[in-house]
Amino acid sequence: MTGLAGKSMDRKKHRIMMVSDFFYPNFGGVENHIYYLSQCLLKLGHKVVVVTHAYGNRSGVRYMTRGLKVYYVPWRPFVMQNSFPTLFPSLPIIRTILIRERITIVHGHQAFSTLCHEALMHSRTMGYRVVFTDHSLYGFSDAGSIHMNKVLQFTLADVSQAICVSHTSKENTVLRSGLPPEKVFVIPNAVDTAMFKPAVVQPSRSEIVIVVISRLVYRKGADLLVEVIPDVCRLHPNVRFIVGGDGPKRVRLEEMREKHSLQDRVEMLGAVPHAQVRSVLISGHIFLNSSLTEAFCIAILEAASCGLLTVSTRVGGVPEFWNAVLQGLIWIHFFAI
Repeated sequence: MTGLAGKSMDRKKHRIMMVSDFFYPNFGGVENHIYYLSQCLLKLGHKVVVVTHAYGNRSGVRYMTRGLKVYYVPWRPFVMQNSFPTLFPSLPIIRTILIRERITIVHGHQAFSTLCHEALMHSRTMGYRVVFTDHSLYGFSDAGSIHMNKVLQFTLADVSQAICVSHTSKENTVLRSGLPPEKVFVIPNAVDTAMFKPAVVQPSRSEIVIVVISRLVYRKGADLLVEVIPDVCRLHPNVRFIVGGDGPKRVRLEEMREKHSLQDRVEMLGAVPHAQVRSVLISGHIFLNSSLTEAFCIAILEAASCGLLTVSTRVGGVPEFWNAVLQGLIWIHFFAI
């Protein structure tokens, strides 16, 4: 009986391949999600490998915490950290990894990841069970969204299951991909409260510090920050901003700071490693999220976990937090505008 029980337990252990163009050393919500999900699966006894494209000199096989094996495939990013779409030329290396690691489940992340779509398609062709997680919201009218929605319908036509991070994201994914709603599940993002704890000594109230940590891109509302920060600083002399993050819109923020002579009131930190996010958050009083579209926004959870008041645009899955607060399911200070 003991032998049969042991074999039964062994059958429950999986060998999982996480695939996405977005992973460390790049910073962002998708990257953190893949890393922490992999760590939790490793802790449960599963085998996990991550497949992504090369980042600078980081190419080949690397190992991370708990023996997480990462394949940095020697392809350079094409645009917005995405690898160039190749379709069939990617099959040999994906097939080699699948067979070498004896993979049982392939888990792709992010709709705009070229490598994710190619891996899902090739894996299903080889008979593997595949899971897809969508982390963002996308539209239906612009050329890029129309193109990607068609790709999504093609690559997810035979997917085993799909996961979304909010109910708004599920509705968006179902409409874009044509997946049956019963195959799409909602699993909200989470935050490790052991890492994100309020400061022992609260920052001084002599000035109000507003913290922004985000990729400085159009979708994250960087242009809104350019318009809002000068007005807030003009109306409230005791307010100071700390802006963490990098991206193409950083130049606009720096130009705004120079134009309005706000060098002493707007601190630009650049890219902030995830391990240092808490130290930045606890130096402020308010966390500002100015996203134009957001499926979940884990940064809000991290800020609230650190005890900051949170101000956010009412977009995407963000209002779901507000409903949860009203129902008493999440105890955070949260304000949506």
